Amino acid sequence: MQKNAYLVVVVLVIVILVGTVAGLYFLNQPASSTSSTISQDTASTMQNSTLQIVAAENFWGSLISQLGGTHVHVVSIVTDPNADPHEYESNSADAIAIADASFVIVNGAGYDTWALSLIAADNNPNQKVLNVQELIGQSIGANPHFWYSPYYVNDTVKAMYANLLSIDPTNAAYYQQQYVALNSSLGVYNERIGEIKEQFAGTKVASTESIFEYLANATGLDLISPPAFMEAVAEGNDPPAQSVVQFEQQIQSGNVSVLVYNEQTVTPLTQSIKALAAQHNVPIVGVTETIQPPDVSFQVWMNAELISLQNALNAQALGQ
Repeated sequence: MQKNAYLVVVVLVIVILVGTVAGLYFLNQPASSTSSTISQDTASTMQNSTLQIVAAENFWGSLISQLGGTHVHVVSIVTDPNADPHEYESNSADAIAIADASFVIVNGAGYDTWALSLIAADNNPNQKVLNVQELIGQSIGANPHFWYSPYYVNDTVKAMYANLLSIDPTNAAYYQQQYVALNSSLGVYNERIGEIKEQFAGTKVASTESIFEYLANATGLDLISPPAFMEAVAEGNDPPAQSVVQFEQQIQSGNVSVLVYNEQTVTPLTQSIKALAAQHNVPIVGVTETIQPPDVSFQVWMNAELISLQNALNAQALGQ
């Protein structure tokens, strides 16, 4: 009996030792491949849940960023404040960004032909493309500065919102909130346009480039600078000699209340016009093609330019 008891004790000790060693072995093993795969899949799903969007220019990029909020990742390609967007040349990084995007926004009207070429080369049937020129029913040869028209901006924001709902209906409620908030924010800049129109409609102004044409119409200002001059500068061409003479005479006549100067399409001729305006005490308002500074919103940028315009018109009206 005593021998049997000792035998039972020995067996129990061996079982306990084996179990302990086995437990220690399993505790020190790395996570299984199944666990690792689940983690990677989760990370991938989280990344894919954010819509990849490309805007050819940062003025449209700002608006879609505000609409999409936390559910989008937006790449704006043309942003350089020191370059003329009309002369932008695309690169391989642009091609990759557009190829990876679910939604691409282009201005059209010859302003960003490079972007349309990249879209066509990628030929992705599942990719949404918003061409502003086509949306608003303008021709390819139209004045391409559509973002300077509050009416076209409103139409474009509405189309952006509709596209987001189409691509990502799951987050429709969120996009609706963003849409309401953006329209409310844009209201400040729209109200200032209305103020300028009420105070200064019919006032004669000039511009070195066609960029100001849509905003002049919206504010009711009379843009008298020669169209041939403005269009040639916008296209990077030399204006006809007669249009140069006519522009200079307008500045010298004292009939122009403000000169709007495009700071991103600077040429010796536009600098000469600017100097002539300063010589004749014509207030000069600088405007830009792309958002300046690049880290502010579309509406903050536009409102700042409108404040400068309003102040210049006020100063001229007061004879300052």
